[in-house]
Amino acid sequence: MRELLAEDAYAIRPSPAPYPAVRRRGVVERRRQVAAAGAVLVTLAALPVGAYAVGVGGRSETASPRPSASAPPSPLPESSAPVSAPATEPARPVTEGQLLDGVTWAQAAEGLKKCIAYNETFRSAGGRSLGKAADYRIILAMNSTGDSNSPGDGMHIVAVTKHASIRLICTVKDGTGTGANTSVGNTAPDDGGPVFVDMNSGMLYQQSVIDRGHWKLPFDWGIIGTVDPSVTKVTVSYGDATGETVLDHGWFVAHGTLDRQVTRAPHIKGYDAAGKLVYDSDQDKYYEKTLP
Repeated sequence: MRELLAEDAYAIRPSPAPYPAVRRRGVVERRRQVAAAGAVLVTLAALPVGAYAVGVGGRSETASPRPSASAPPSPLPESSAPVSAPATEPARPVTEGQLLDGVTWAQAAEGLKKCIAYNETFRSAGGRSLGKAADYRIILAMNSTGDSNSPGDGMHIVAVTKHASIRLICTVKDGTGTGANTSVGNTAPDDGGPVFVDMNSGMLYQQSVIDRGHWKLPFDWGIIGTVDPSVTKVTVSYGDATGETVLDHGWFVAHGTLDRQVTRAPHIKGYDAAGKLVYDSDQDKYYEKTLP
């Protein structure tokens, strides 16, 4: 049996390896791979600059290049807000009717500047400066009538500082400031009423005592004073007529035309919002009721 098996073992021989066929398949496979690689190189060469090939699942996909991020534009320089020029003009009155006798706003404002310049010229060392025209509000401008004490007609300008600490009555003649009457601070007495007539406003409603009984007529007059917030109306009568009155930021301003000689000062009354009489100059111990 062993001899038979041995004979069979030698009889069964594997067929010789098909070397030529295997070699041919290897050569063909290498040529196919070389051809495929060449095709890939050709494809890469055809892509635009910056493109690249990506193999995905055995496929070649072309990815486009991303645009390069440009640097953000430089911010524009911040423009500074326009700087307003400092005010040079005074504030206007609350009504145009406070500019009387054809006096224009430009004339009144220029007249105030001339009066301030006049004061600066003659101000003593250490004396109080009147500041700038822009610090003031003009509450009355009117013609002034010349008399024996101050010959020649001109113009009166009444102005108060916006914080009401200075009141100025000035006179302009022939284009030049010729006088400046001022009061500073609250001049009303502690026991005064809700209306206080400015103690120097007599220069607006009187002519010189030298000319008493012989005033020039018709005579344009004015009068000013302070009022408490509770006062909503003021009336002023002078001679036979009642003047026009306005309230302007805590001041009353009245004016009219006198056509006869008088001996009594203007008569002033003040009323509250309910129409109640709260002030009568005839009852005011501080008010001069007769003319000098």
